[in-house]
Amino acid sequence: QVQLVESGGGLVQAGGSLRLSCAASGRTFSNYNMGWFRQAPGKEREFVVTISSSGRTTYYADSVKGRFTISRDNANNTVYLQMNSLKPEDTAVYYCAAEDGRLISRSEGRYHYWGQGTQVTVSS
Repeated sequence: QVQLVESGGGLVQAGGSLRLSCAASGRTFSNYNMGWFRQAPGKEREFVVTISSSGRTTYYADSVKGRFTISRDNANNTVYLQMNSLKPEDTAVYYCAAEDGRLISRSEGRYHYWGQGTQVTVSS
């Protein structure tokens, strides 16, 4: 089992920045690819970004490319999501997730473990 706890959400004006953190506990964090997903009100959950277990490979959704940056600290069992130039359409509950596949994936069905989510609200 892997337990994931997100933090860092909040209310920010458009154009502002937030950094989300996801702290992991349980099994060896460095064995897992990590992903961030989000769910806006009335919409399905969608992929945001993923990072490989080593941190060497990342993949971003087009909607956040160039504005969001994922990183991880395997020594401290934490993955981060730096969000810059935020837009009102980024408003959502953000979830981190873990999966132990050989390759990174944007498919939420591949992710075995999920956090409880953290709310990000971007005002216009």
